[in-house]
Amino acid sequence: MEIRPIHNETEYDAMLAEIDQYFEREPKRGTPEGDRFEILLALVGAYEQVHWAIEPPDAVSAIREIMALRNYTQSDLAELLGSRSRASEVLNRRRSLTMAQARVLHKAWRIPAESLLAE
Repeated sequence: MEIRPIHNETEYDAMLAEIDQYFEREPKRGTPEGDRFEILLALVGAYEQVHWAIEPPDAVSAIREIMALRNYTQSDLAELLGSRSRASEVLNRRRSLTMAQARVLHKAWRIPAESLLAE
């Protein structure tokens, strides 16, 4: 298969089929096959970024997801935000995060900034 940009879903599917063989026996890096594999992955990644992009969750959804994954409570959030009422307001979408609160959550809980700053 000739390596070319991906212009449509048919070409995308063909490229995925081409890549599939490499997952069974991944080629060594630096070999011609390894280079081909990396180029195909880059092309598929670029196509997916444009056509299948996944938007980051909004701040409250991201906070709730981290809380669920790590068994954090509203009290844990309140410690970071300064009060239980502030944590409740944020979780119930009655108040937005301040930039300072977003920084604290990003640093303490490693929530991606893109999510904390999303509308």
